[in-house]
Amino acid sequence: MEILAPETAYDLCTGRLDGENVSYGKKRLAEIRSIFRDRHAADSGDGDTVVYEVGMHAEVPEGTCGGLFFGTSIIHPGMVGDEYYMTKGHFHARRETAEYYFGISGSGILLLMSEDGKCSAHRMEKGALCYIGGHIAHRLVNTGDDDLVVGACWLSDAGHDYGSIAESGFPVRVVCRDGKPTLIPGADAL
Repeated sequence: MEILAPETAYDLCTGRLDGENVSYGKKRLAEIRSIFRDRHAADSGDGDTVVYEVGMHAEVPEGTCGGLFFGTSIIHPGMVGDEYYMTKGHFHARRETAEYYFGISGSGILLLMSEDGKCSAHRMEKGALCYIGGHIAHRLVNTGDDDLVVGACWLSDAGHDYGSIAESGFPVRVVCRDGKPTLIPGADAL
């Protein structure tokens, strides 16, 4: 029996995945303008600006019962108006499934929202470990000056429901007030 070399490498400092079964995607401002509350600022911003990137290692096909996916989200620093860059946010298509997020570098906030709209905000930084239970939507917000890099592990049959968030949003926003992140109420509050 021989000892095999790893097929996939994971950089613990950058969150970068390399090797077999790895894929990457980018979300540009033009694709996600609607998630920001200041529509004028979102529409006037450079649509080619990359707001965040996601990398994923999928050892099994999506939908495989009992499998796991492993990934990294990199939310770049920046703002649209006074609102920090963020991910679209999602529930899982199989609502009962959970996920782990862990901070690799940078600083930000993890917004969690139950199906009945109750929201909580958690600091996300290097070393933070957050368990996201079933029936909970989640969104990452970069409140720092550097990339917010967050690792994740979730079930390969969890799926993603972005539509519910696109329709109703989160009940809080993270904006810059007096140079620091501040939570304000309302998915569409101005």
